[in-house]
Amino acid sequence: MCNFCCINHSYNHNKDWKPNTVKTLIGRLVKKGALGYKEEGKLYIYYPLVAEEECIKAESKSFLTRVFGGAIKPMLVTFLQEEKLSQDEIEELKQLLEARKD
Repeated sequence: MCNFCCINHSYNHNKDWKPNTVKTLIGRLVKKGALGYKEEGKLYIYYPLVAEEECIKAESKSFLTRVFGGAIKPMLVTFLQEEKLSQDEIEELKQLLEARKD
């Protein structure tokens, strides 16, 4: 759990966002049901309502649909052609694909 100042500091550490941008983001996350909040005096304390893994899955599906029309093969081909993979990463991908055969 954290308040606006904590969230704003975290975002401004990694990005150059204005406080109003962060407030807008928080408001949207509350409306979408990803964040909850409670009032403690004049402060709003925010806390997650959705697990990080659930957010990642939902955003991945949304990205796949928006950018690749929901087709996973073109996405994989694009990433594999553009990104350099270590031998360990290649082996891990091979294992994941083999496991999917069953």
